[in-house]
Amino acid sequence: MQAENGNKRETRLFRVSEENFDAVLDEAAEIIRRGGTVAFPTETVYGLGANGLDPEAVRKIFEAKERPPGNPLSLLVHSGEDVGKVAKNIPEKAFRLMDSFWPGPLTIVLEKKDIVPEITSGNLPSIGLRMPDHRIPLELVKRAGTPLAAPSANLSGKPSPSLAAHVLADLTGRIDAVIDGGGTAIGLESTVVDMTVEPPVVLRPGAVGIAELEKVIGKVRPTYGEPDSRAVPEKQAGQKYNHYTPDTQVVLVEGDRKKVSEKIGSLLENSLREGKKVGFLLSNETAGFFASEGLSAQECFLLGSRDEPEEAARRLFEGLRVLDAKSLDVILVDGSFSPSGLGAALLNRLREAASLRYAV
Repeated sequence: MQAENGNKRETRLFRVSEENFDAVLDEAAEIIRRGGTVAFPTETVYGLGANGLDPEAVRKIFEAKERPPGNPLSLLVHSGEDVGKVAKNIPEKAFRLMDSFWPGPLTIVLEKKDIVPEITSGNLPSIGLRMPDHRIPLELVKRAGTPLAAPSANLSGKPSPSLAAHVLADLTGRIDAVIDGGGTAIGLESTVVDMTVEPPVVLRPGAVGIAELEKVIGKVRPTYGEPDSRAVPEKQAGQKYNHYTPDTQVVLVEGDRKKVSEKIGSLLENSLREGKKVGFLLSNETAGFFASEGLSAQECFLLGSRDEPEEAARRLFEGLRVLDAKSLDVILVDGSFSPSGLGAALLNRLREAASLRYAV
């Protein structure tokens, strides 16, 4: 493990390639086995991994991220053997989900065995499990010989990282190593489905949509975005505290596409009149509307076409980070994406980031 200097530690950066893959993964696995922390890419976002069965190693994740205590973590697994090691009373529907979506961007919440420490599960009787669809974390779990506790590799309250540079910006001096494997393919965290209840509950939307889940296991119930969620337990495995709040005020406008553009234009004019420094987080189409109207903001980050949520999802957290570093007063955000499939997950994250929302 890396030498520490006070509360600081040396953070090593491994740039992985085919030529050095085995050497890097072996060294990273050794850091994990010694109780250290390693950040790495997955197909969703970069994760911060430690031995999920070692309470002291998991505590280092909380310290590095400044994550509030009691928030449950999920575990990354490499095989069905790993699942059987940490989970019990696994329903048949859960096996169907594993067969259909693993490896992939789906976290499945199951009853945990006693081998899983309380700090990892947030003192809950359940634990979220995921088999990532990415060579680096799969090999890291295999070579370390243990499931990895692996929340997103960012400071608590910052947008999740889709690039190694985002991890380094937040966690340099706080963790032992970062594996730079390039940008993430999806850019949003995994779908989380709780299989300890019936019907199963989707705690967080992601790349695996409700329609896809229901094709495999029948009725599921979403909880995110519900106006009244009193029937949902206050804390559940996989539940996230707010990851997505930039320091800059974020104003989200949702609804009819033409009205969204018009409302953002009105908000821009009002903000500039008040002397505010304004940024845009926009679809290509909404940006085109402003070009035709002769409107401009001082900073603009394009997410891509509103009809291609895959590109927008990959670029979302990068866009929030880029604009948040510009010393703006307000970021006006385009919420004209389709609220289905991956678009639902994209809008969920935008709503998390926003301190003010308009529906038009």
